[in-house]
Amino acid sequence: MAKKLFIQTYGCQMNVHDSARMADVLAPLGYAPAGAAADADLIILNTCHIREKAAEKVYSQLGRLKKLKDGRDGRGPLIAVAGCVAQAEGDEILARAPYVDLVVGPQTYHRLPELLRAADIRPHVVDTEFPAESKFDILPPPQSRGVSAFLTVQEGCDKFCAFCVVPFTRGAEESRSAEAVLGEARALVDGGAREITLLGQNVNAYRGHADGLAGLIRALARIDGLARIRYTTSHPRDMTDALVAVHGEVDKLMPFLHLPVQSGSDAVLARMNRRHTADDYRRIVARLRAARPDMALSSDFIVGHPGESDADFAGTLALVEEIGFAQAYSFKYSPRPGTPAATAGDRVAEPVKAERLARLQALINSQQFAYNRGFVGRTVPVLFDRAGQRPGQVAGRSPHMQAVYVDAEGAGLLGRIVPVLVTGGHANSLNGRLDPGSPARNGAGRPAAGTSAA
Repeated sequence: MAKKLFIQTYGCQMNVHDSARMADVLAPLGYAPAGAAADADLIILNTCHIREKAAEKVYSQLGRLKKLKDGRDGRGPLIAVAGCVAQAEGDEILARAPYVDLVVGPQTYHRLPELLRAADIRPHVVDTEFPAESKFDILPPPQSRGVSAFLTVQEGCDKFCAFCVVPFTRGAEESRSAEAVLGEARALVDGGAREITLLGQNVNAYRGHADGLAGLIRALARIDGLARIRYTTSHPRDMTDALVAVHGEVDKLMPFLHLPVQSGSDAVLARMNRRHTADDYRRIVARLRAARPDMALSSDFIVGHPGESDADFAGTLALVEEIGFAQAYSFKYSPRPGTPAATAGDRVAEPVKAERLARLQALINSQQFAYNRGFVGRTVPVLFDRAGQRPGQVAGRSPHMQAVYVDAEGAGLLGRIVPVLVTGGHANSLNGRLDPGSPARNGAGRPAAGTSAA
């Protein structure tokens, strides 16, 4: 009888991809997906350590899983903690939750089969080393999982932002070879993928191609059957002229970019060790929009970083007002152990952080709603990749990363790029109807010269 595996994923798209790869690693051992933790023989929490709240969610979930462990007359599931909390707090996890069987870091999950064998012999196996071998040289070929696929091209970070644990949990920047990436991309396309999102902690620091990420994108665009290319997450310091130019020259590269700025204040950016200014960011955005006028932008913001004054926060609001974002993610500063900012003085009081976050999110939400509402009456090419939220509904993504919902039961839309006339714009999605009179020429939906996506 097949064993059952349940993976609960926290955090970024990299973790979503890692969870899928862990399932690939465990499939030869007979593990099939479980619909719920209660049905599983092995439960893996794939964790995020970027904020304190995310880490505490993991410990809360472990407390709930203990009941499953205790409630099967000694035959409870194996419990594993993977990902960045595992890397940062390996032994602390076992101290706080001694019923956990296995702790495995994000660079060693390719060793899961041997670690599970070790867990059968002795309790409390921990593997949070940075191995000499690359996991990408050992992982099995990826299994196709549908129309849209993630493909890791770069891991780790050398930027050492003062607030961030990623360099300590994911290690130094490492790029996969272009040959390996292109081979995996072809396999994904052969398996049905029409869209590939390239992943990396600093994906635009990719160095596995002679021409960097720009060269890799050009090579990917030559793959027959691949209609759309995206990449995330980027750092402003690595937004090269060549990469900007690709946005204007490769139709398969979608006009949407997640480019975190974190703050609109130069003083705060310096404290964060971001090594760019607010004006640097403005110039990058101007270059991107010159290359691709319909470019939609997303970003990350931290409010209440140590030393942030009212004037500093006003600078962030001014930057958001000026740039205009299709979407963005914003958070209160959360001290992470081992980072320089965690020991900095001049802390911002929690009520002040909360008030600033509410103001920033209100502004971002108004921009996002206005951006989506501006698509009403326009026809956009939608790549349909999943069932919708209610019977008879199909969902997909626009080139600008908007979720689009259409009532089209039995139309055979999955995997196709189809023109949709937008009839409704909402805070987080669009509604529309099929518009066969306006065929999509390609996956990009590039507007005619002189038109704007905003």
